[in-house]
Amino acid sequence: MKKRRKPEKYLALMLAFAILLVLGKAWGEDGFLRMRTAAGKKAEAAAAMIIECFFQHIWNQFYPVPAWEGPGRQGEFCVDGMSQERTEEGGNPDPAYRAVKAEETFWAEHPYLMLYGNEETALALGAEDAKMDGAGRGTGGAAGAAEAGGAAGAAPGMPGPENAAVVARNETSLLPGRIYQLAQLEDYDFLMSHFYNVHTSTTAGRELMDAKKLLSRDFRLAPERSAGTADQSTGAPQILIYHTHSQEAFADSCEGENIVAAGAYLAELLQKNGFSVYHDRSVYDVRDGKLDRNKAYTYALEGITKILEEHPSIQVVIDLHRDGVKEGTHLVTEVNGKPTARIMFFNGLSQTPDGPIPYLENPFREDNLAFSLQLQLKAAAHFPDYTRKIYLKGLRYNQHLRPASCLVEAGAQTNTYEEVRNAMEPLAEVFTMLLQGK
Repeated sequence: MKKRRKPEKYLALMLAFAILLVLGKAWGEDGFLRMRTAAGKKAEAAAAMIIECFFQHIWNQFYPVPAWEGPGRQGEFCVDGMSQERTEEGGNPDPAYRAVKAEETFWAEHPYLMLYGNEETALALGAEDAKMDGAGRGTGGAAGAAEAGGAAGAAPGMPGPENAAVVARNETSLLPGRIYQLAQLEDYDFLMSHFYNVHTSTTAGRELMDAKKLLSRDFRLAPERSAGTADQSTGAPQILIYHTHSQEAFADSCEGENIVAAGAYLAELLQKNGFSVYHDRSVYDVRDGKLDRNKAYTYALEGITKILEEHPSIQVVIDLHRDGVKEGTHLVTEVNGKPTARIMFFNGLSQTPDGPIPYLENPFREDNLAFSLQLQLKAAAHFPDYTRKIYLKGLRYNQHLRPASCLVEAGAQTNTYEEVRNAMEPLAEVFTMLLQGK
């Protein structure tokens, strides 16, 4: 039988260590100040770890931690002052330990959930958008699609699943992009891999991403007037365009060449197509002369809520942004012979992987998803390589005020203003086709 050490020995060691600490303190503050260089701080950190492990080792002699009898355990213990990891067969961590570490990791990766965050994809998608695939540049929704011309192609954006599943051969053969079969879109794995990027702050399950239901939503607007005029004075507004981040500019922007100017051009194009548009140029991301994006969505919510109360006729709400990506990424394609910034539709799901966020309820979440998916399908059919995958993230982004609400990222900080302005032309056409049921 192994002889157990007497507690008195440990008490003597603790007493000796305490004396050393007192002597160190008696050395004076000057001594410690001299040590506070970069190397000194590292030494202090190492000493603190050794002290912690020393006392932990002594504590475990009197109060040993009971062994985990599950499929495996994982924790930390100290040997000769060094922190090491231990596991049993299988390497599966203790469930309690796993839950704590998962929560720590989640909040470390997504601190913006506490601050309400922004929608930039700089870290998540910068490398992916720079990749090339067999179907063209980038990873837009058209990549990997079925060949056009099939008898059962999905008619993007048309109301009713029965209409979404039937397109005549002669019509599909005239489209420059890809037409998807409804059966493909009803395949959850196909839908998610070809049309969506899901941020780790959220989750999009099979029940939510039901393509047949999403394609059944009807977003047609009654025509306000004949196309061809940009006069906004007649008729009640149908579409609201605003900018949560009004200060977003581009690689070569001169004064006034920012996302608000691009929004003005989009409004002009939509008005020429027969819609009545309200363009909100309010600044929501500057307070007291300083850029403040932490509360921009809160300020924007106040502003657009007032606009919608004053103009209940508004049915479509567009929050126009530009993305923030890695500096080596250039989101550009060619549309109608023009260099054109690629765009991305963005949805907030108001939920984390653990479930809904109670204070960010969105009664129109499925409608928002339907709106962006139908827009994406229209773009894939008519303007191949123009869109990136739809981006899903955990917050709400003020998309709860109307069923037809969407956030659009037009290019990024690496695009030129001309590329982003050019992107407004196909974007206006995509909205027009969907809202007019073409």
